[in-house]
Amino acid sequence: MIDDDTRYRLFRLLAEHPRISQRELASALGLSLGKTNYSVRALIERGWIKVQNFRNSDNKLAYAYVLTPVGVSAKLRASVDFLCRKQAEFERLESEIEQLRQDVDRQSGVDKDTQPSLFN
Repeated sequence: MIDDDTRYRLFRLLAEHPRISQRELASALGLSLGKTNYSVRALIERGWIKVQNFRNSDNKLAYAYVLTPVGVSAKLRASVDFLCRKQAEFERLESEIEQLRQDVDRQSGVDKDTQPSLFN
């Protein structure tokens, strides 16, 4: 099973670089070549991408990955889900950072009315 973040990143890379090799995908995703191959095959099996053969300048057979109409919808859903997760993560971090600033200011004896914060 592909995790949600990997699916989003894979969709994005394939949409932006349809002729990317699996080796390049693996490097960009920080995954092993085997995990990348598994992930690409999972998208193919679901009908979200299709593979087209072409010949590159070295006269070797290569591939282009094309999102299907169903794949475009799946990419959109993955993008929305990714954005929601990251937005919630950002809000949690903002809250945690504010709490840490208050703790540090309190522990250092900084009076907000008379002295600037250590972080501003």
